[in-house]
Amino acid sequence: MSDSLPHLRLCMVCAGNICRSPIAAVVLRDHLERAGLADVVTVDSAGTGNWHAGQPADPRTVAVLHRHGYDGTAHRAQQFQPDWFDTYDLVLVMDRDNFADLHRLAPDEETRAKIQMLRAYDPEALADGELDVPDPYLGDDQSFEDVVDMVEKAVSGLVDAIRDDLGVKAEPEGGERGRH
Repeated sequence: MSDSLPHLRLCMVCAGNICRSPIAAVVLRDHLERAGLADVVTVDSAGTGNWHAGQPADPRTVAVLHRHGYDGTAHRAQQFQPDWFDTYDLVLVMDRDNFADLHRLAPDEETRAKIQMLRAYDPEALADGELDVPDPYLGDDQSFEDVVDMVEKAVSGLVDAIRDDLGVKAEPEGGERGRH
Protein backbone atom coordinates (compact mmCIF):
# COMPACT_ATOMS: atom_id res chain seq x y z
CA MET A 1 0.00 0.00 0.00
CA SER A 2 1.32 3.43 -0.86
CA ASP A 3 2.45 5.77 1.90
CA SER A 4 0.69 8.57 0.00
CA LEU A 5 -2.77 7.19 0.78
CA PRO A 6 -4.65 8.93 3.59
CA HIS A 7 -5.19 6.99 6.77
CA LEU A 8 -8.86 6.49 7.60
CA ARG A 9 -10.21 5.96 11.10
CA LEU A 10 -13.58 4.27 11.57
CA CYS A 11 -15.59 3.53 14.69
CA MET A 12 -18.38 0.96 14.87
CA VAL A 13 -21.05 1.87 17.45
CA CYS A 14 -23.90 0.00 19.13
CA ALA A 15 -25.51 0.39 22.56
CA GLY A 16 -23.26 -1.52 24.97
CA ASN A 17 -20.23 -2.41 22.79
CA ILE A 18 -20.31 -6.11 23.65
CA CYS A 19 -22.32 -7.65 20.77
CA ARG A 20 -22.94 -5.87 17.46
CA SER A 21 -20.15 -3.28 17.25
CA PRO A 22 -17.42 -5.74 18.28
CA ILE A 23 -18.70 -8.17 15.63
CA ALA A 24 -18.65 -5.38 13.05
CA ALA A 25 -15.16 -4.20 14.02
CA VAL A 26 -13.64 -7.70 13.98
CA VAL A 27 -15.27 -8.61 10.67
CA LEU A 28 -14.25 -5.30 9.07
CA ARG A 29 -10.64 -5.60 10.23
CA ASP A 30 -10.47 -9.08 8.72
CA HIS A 31 -11.93 -7.95 5.39
CA LEU A 32 -9.60 -4.95 5.27
CA GLU A 33 -6.62 -7.22 5.93
CA ARG A 34 -7.61 -9.54 3.09
CA ALA A 35 -8.22 -6.56 0.80
CA GLY A 36 -4.75 -5.17 1.52
CA LEU A 37 -6.15 -2.07 3.25
CA ALA A 38 -5.38 -2.81 6.89
CA ASP A 39 -2.39 -0.47 6.90
CA VAL A 40 -4.48 2.54 5.84
CA VAL A 41 -7.68 1.98 7.84
CA THR A 42 -7.99 1.78 11.62
CA VAL A 43 -11.17 0.28 13.05
CA ASP A 44 -12.39 0.74 16.62
CA SER A 45 -15.72 0.15 18.30
CA ALA A 46 -17.69 1.71 21.13
CA GLY A 47 -21.08 1.84 22.74
CA THR A 48 -23.40 4.75 23.34
CA GLY A 49 -23.75 3.59 26.94
CA ASN A 50 -21.15 2.75 29.57
CA TRP A 51 -22.83 -0.30 31.14
CA HIS A 52 -20.10 -2.70 30.01
CA ALA A 53 -17.04 -0.41 29.84
CA GLY A 54 -13.85 -2.42 30.31
CA GLN A 55 -15.58 -5.78 29.86
CA PRO A 56 -14.83 -8.31 27.12
CA ALA A 57 -17.31 -9.02 24.37
CA ASP A 58 -20.35 -11.09 25.32
CA PRO A 59 -19.34 -14.79 25.30
CA ARG A 60 -21.92 -15.43 22.57
CA THR A 61 -20.24 -12.73 20.45
CA VAL A 62 -16.85 -14.39 20.85
CA ALA A 63 -18.39 -17.80 20.08
CA VAL A 64 -20.19 -16.69 16.90
CA LEU A 65 -17.08 -14.90 15.67
CA HIS A 66 -15.04 -18.05 16.33
CA ARG A 67 -17.56 -20.19 14.41
CA HIS A 68 -17.03 -17.90 11.42
CA GLY A 69 -13.25 -17.90 11.60
CA TYR A 70 -12.76 -14.61 13.43
CA ASP A 71 -11.17 -13.82 16.80
CA GLY A 72 -13.01 -11.46 19.12
CA THR A 73 -11.16 -12.31 22.34
CA ALA A 74 -9.11 -9.10 22.51
CA HIS A 75 -12.15 -6.79 22.60
CA ARG A 76 -12.80 -4.54 25.60
CA ALA A 77 -15.92 -2.38 25.72
CA GLN A 78 -15.75 1.39 25.81
CA GLN A 79 -18.20 4.27 25.61
CA PHE A 80 -18.14 6.69 22.68
CA GLN A 81 -17.11 10.16 23.83
CA PRO A 82 -18.19 13.39 22.06
CA ASP A 83 -14.59 14.51 21.45
CA TRP A 84 -13.97 11.29 19.50
CA PHE A 85 -15.77 12.80 16.52
CA ASP A 86 -12.54 14.70 15.88
CA THR A 87 -10.64 11.38 15.75
CA TYR A 88 -12.86 9.46 13.34
CA ASP A 89 -13.54 9.98 9.65
CA LEU A 90 -16.62 7.76 9.76
CA VAL A 91 -18.80 6.52 12.62
CA LEU A 92 -20.92 3.53 11.62
CA VAL A 93 -23.91 2.73 13.81
CA MET A 94 -25.91 -0.45 14.13
CA ASP A 95 -29.43 0.97 14.49
CA ARG A 96 -31.61 4.07 14.47
CA ASP A 97 -31.36 4.52 18.24
CA ASN A 98 -27.53 4.58 18.04
CA PHE A 99 -27.84 7.01 15.14
CA ALA A 100 -30.11 9.34 17.15
CA ASP A 101 -27.91 9.10 20.25
CA LEU A 102 -24.80 10.12 18.34
CA HIS A 103 -26.63 12.86 16.43
CA ARG A 104 -27.49 14.41 19.79
CA LEU A 105 -23.80 14.32 20.77
CA ALA A 106 -22.52 15.78 17.49
CA PRO A 107 -21.80 19.50 17.72
CA ASP A 108 -22.62 20.43 14.11
CA GLU A 109 -23.84 19.26 10.70
CA GLU A 110 -20.34 18.49 9.44
CA THR A 111 -19.85 16.13 12.36
CA ARG A 112 -23.31 14.59 11.94
CA ALA A 113 -22.39 13.77 8.33
CA LYS A 114 -19.74 11.36 9.69
CA ILE A 115 -22.47 9.20 11.29
CA GLN A 116 -23.85 6.53 8.98
CA MET A 117 -25.80 3.30 9.24
CA LEU A 118 -23.54 0.30 8.62
CA ARG A 119 -26.17 -1.54 6.61
CA ALA A 120 -26.42 1.38 4.18
CA TYR A 121 -23.40 -0.35 2.55
CA ASP A 122 -25.49 -3.46 1.84
CA PRO A 123 -27.43 -2.82 -1.40
CA GLU A 124 -30.10 -5.37 -0.46
CA ALA A 125 -30.72 -3.80 2.97
CA LEU A 126 -30.72 -0.36 1.40
CA ALA A 127 -33.29 -1.45 -1.19
CA ASP A 128 -35.47 -3.01 1.54
CA GLY A 129 -35.17 0.08 3.68
CA GLU A 130 -34.23 -2.04 6.69
CA LEU A 131 -30.92 -0.66 7.92
CA ASP A 132 -31.02 -1.71 11.58
CA VAL A 133 -28.82 -4.53 12.86
CA PRO A 134 -31.07 -5.90 15.62
CA ASP A 135 -29.51 -6.23 19.06
CA PRO A 136 -29.01 -9.96 19.74
CA TYR A 137 -28.34 -9.47 23.47
CA LEU A 138 -31.71 -10.86 24.61
CA GLY A 139 -31.92 -13.32 21.73
CA ASP A 140 -30.68 -16.83 21.03
CA ASP A 141 -27.66 -18.12 19.10
CA GLN A 142 -29.50 -17.57 15.82
CA SER A 143 -29.79 -13.86 16.65
CA PHE A 144 -25.99 -13.67 16.80
CA GLU A 145 -25.68 -15.65 13.55
CA ASP A 146 -28.07 -13.17 11.90
CA VAL A 147 -25.90 -10.26 13.06
CA VAL A 148 -22.77 -11.82 11.55
CA ASP A 149 -24.61 -12.39 8.27
CA MET A 150 -25.88 -8.79 8.14
CA VAL A 151 -22.48 -7.39 9.09
CA GLU A 152 -20.57 -9.46 6.54
CA LYS A 153 -22.85 -8.26 3.74
CA ALA A 154 -22.51 -4.63 4.79
CA VAL A 155 -18.76 -4.87 5.35
CA SER A 156 -18.28 -6.21 1.85
CA GLY A 157 -19.89 -3.07 0.45
CA LEU A 158 -18.03 -0.86 2.93
CA VAL A 159 -14.64 -2.26 1.88
CA ASP A 160 -15.56 -1.63 -1.76
CA ALA A 161 -16.52 1.97 -0.88
CA ILE A 162 -13.27 2.51 1.02
CA ARG A 163 -11.30 1.10 -1.89
CA ASP A 164 -13.15 3.43 -4.29
CA ASP A 165 -12.69 6.46 -2.02
CA LEU A 166 -8.96 5.78 -1.78
CA GLY A 167 -8.64 5.02 -5.49
CA VAL A 168 -7.21 1.58 -4.77
CA LYS A 169 -7.73 -1.27 -7.24
CA ALA A 170 -9.15 -4.49 -5.88
CA GLU A 171 -6.60 -7.07 -4.85
CA PRO A 172 -7.36 -10.77 -4.78
CA GLU A 173 -8.41 -11.67 -1.28
CA GLY A 174 -6.02 -14.04 0.43
CA GLY A 175 -7.48 -16.96 2.32
CA GLU A 176 -11.14 -17.56 2.91
CA ARG A 177 -12.76 -17.29 6.30
CA GLY A 178 -16.26 -17.86 7.44
CA ARG A 179 -19.10 -17.89 4.93
CA HIS A 180 -17.83 -15.29 2.50
